[in-house]
Amino acid sequence: MTGIIIRLLTYVIIGAAIYFGIRRIINDWRAQFKKDDQAVRERDLKERDRPDVVELKKDQDGVFRPGDMKSGNKTEEKSDKGGPKD
Repeated sequence: MTGIIIRLLTYVIIGAAIYFGIRRIINDWRAQFKKDDQAVRERDLKERDRPDVVELKKDQDGVFRPGDMKSGNKTEEKSDKGGPKD
């Protein structure tokens, strides 16, 4: 009878160690992926604010084209303002 109890306790201990080990690994990975996603999001937000980035809008025919000049390429807008006209 004591052999069966010892065997069951061994299985329970091994099972609990495996369960909590896998749980910890998954939580660590989840935290790392969350940090990576946050870093990518911050990088994308900074990149979107750069003046040489063109924002594309989906047109009625389904093709992506540059949007209005207010939110589009800011360098072209500046070059159109003060230059001589040909």
